[in-house]
Amino acid sequence: MNNYLRLQFPSRSENESLARVAVASFVAQLDPTMEELTELKTAVSEAVTNAIIHGYEDRDGEVRIECALTDNTVTIVIEDEGVGIPDVEEARQPMYTSRPELERSGMGMTIMESFVDSLEVESTVGRGTRVTMIKTFGADRVQM
Repeated sequence: MNNYLRLQFPSRSENESLARVAVASFVAQLDPTMEELTELKTAVSEAVTNAIIHGYEDRDGEVRIECALTDNTVTIVIEDEGVGIPDVEEARQPMYTSRPELERSGMGMTIMESFVDSLEVESTVGRGTRVTMIKTFGADRVQM
């Protein structure tokens, strides 16, 4: 591991942008393209929003983010101690949402999966959810 970041904040919607910007600033040292950075920010935004809206529903809690850099790869772990996901495979299906009354699109996990190289979701009902995303930067760029 070359470098790391740990961030913890209340599960409030206004903190989603904090998480997105903090992770983007942290990975900036890898000199990502704008497209890579935008994709990563979107994936982080989706994971944090899921923790806030679905993990804690209408109660307060905390969201934790850990990022680790190894060479040109970042590993991001986003955790909550919320309600958990009863069926992770069902939740990963496009258009699935556990809160249809909020008019959510149900595309959060699909979006995350499309913007990172690896997505792992672990969850226990009543104990919370852990989302691990891995993304390598510059994989398609020619090294000079």
